[in-house]
Amino acid sequence: MIRVLGLTAASLNWPIMVPFVILLVAIALAPLIAQRHWERHYHKLCVALACIVCLDYLLVIKESARVVHAGIDYVTFMVIVGSFFVVAGGIHLRVKSPSGAMRNTLFLFVGALLGNLIGTIGASMLLIRPWIAMNRGRIAPMHVAFFIFLVSNISGALLPVGPPLILGFLKGVPFNWTLQHCWRQWLMTVGIVLLVFVILDLINLRSNRKTIHEAELTSWRCDGAHNFIFLFAILATLIAVPAGWREPLVILVALGSYLGTPQRIRDANNFTFAPLGEIGWLFLGIFGTMIPVLEFMEGSAGRLGLNSDLAFFWATGLLSALLDNAPTYLAFFAAALGRYGLNTNDVSHVARFLSENGRDLIAISLGATFFGALTYIGNAPNLLVKTIAEHARVPTPSFIGYIWKFALPILVPIYAMLSILFLSK
Repeated sequence: MIRVLGLTAASLNWPIMVPFVILLVAIALAPLIAQRHWERHYHKLCVALACIVCLDYLLVIKESARVVHAGIDYVTFMVIVGSFFVVAGGIHLRVKSPSGAMRNTLFLFVGALLGNLIGTIGASMLLIRPWIAMNRGRIAPMHVAFFIFLVSNISGALLPVGPPLILGFLKGVPFNWTLQHCWRQWLMTVGIVLLVFVILDLINLRSNRKTIHEAELTSWRCDGAHNFIFLFAILATLIAVPAGWREPLVILVALGSYLGTPQRIRDANNFTFAPLGEIGWLFLGIFGTMIPVLEFMEGSAGRLGLNSDLAFFWATGLLSALLDNAPTYLAFFAAALGRYGLNTNDVSHVARFLSENGRDLIAISLGATFFGALTYIGNAPNLLVKTIAEHARVPTPSFIGYIWKFALPILVPIYAMLSILFLSK
């Protein structure tokens, strides 16, 4: 009965979901068609849309509990993402160049592992400049594309240290749950993508051998390596410390890293808080406007045709590519629980769902993390990497070129194979 009433309320109040749609469309298109105006005013739009929804729930619908839950989740999200961002910004890598195909492949594999430890945002910021430096003289658009595939997206499929999986962790999914249930799919996907990359990079190396100058050789070096200790301290805190105590301890660890790292290291990384500020404003809008969407999705899985692992995988994936994988993950997570009359804001409901129907969440997790690589707007680090590459005057795929030349012909067949092997049973 409660489920029916919830669905009815969400259906009758559908206009309050419009701010969420407006925000996602703006995130996807505004940077492409009105970049200067977007950079100047996006935070105002985020706050305004979030206020519209939250005030409606507080003053009209009288469901303040949902606003409180969203607020707590947002604060925890920003604490965790921000802490990894700060600590990763204190590590500066100097790499040996020029690099061959085997060393490039190993670098991407290490990046895919590192993204599970410090998040895709942290790993992308840490590794994109060394990646450009080690391939200078022969770097091509495909180098940027494969970096986004592996480091900025697929690498985030095992541990909830950044969006989108961190949103499930905040709802009660155990920290190591995706690692236990998704490692085989992750390893197969990473292996095939790397195999395709090494073939293409060998071809690139042979065609550009004359343009590579041995005088560019430098040695490997890692400045700020002590910050890896802080990274593992954050991971240990997330695993072992309960909510309430967890957030203050994570902030203290990040503060210790920031104060204990020489400024020259952060300067070498061109570190600023601007990307973190942008993420903060955007997710303020997302968490605020998504309240009615989650309520609706909890009762609409059946009507949307979400009744199998394959359906959840491809529906979550395609929307993650077109919108943003973090809110898409959370929406389909709510839909999956809603199939069984469960609520994402009840930790006992989440635990029951995982014990009885965890395959749905496997499909959702893989769909959100993997398909975020299909477009530049599928995941937050994608545009960040594109911007850094363009500023470094590196050949970078266009918005359409990235999709048509790289994402569709390389990733979609791999995801189809993944569906057949792991999700069609």
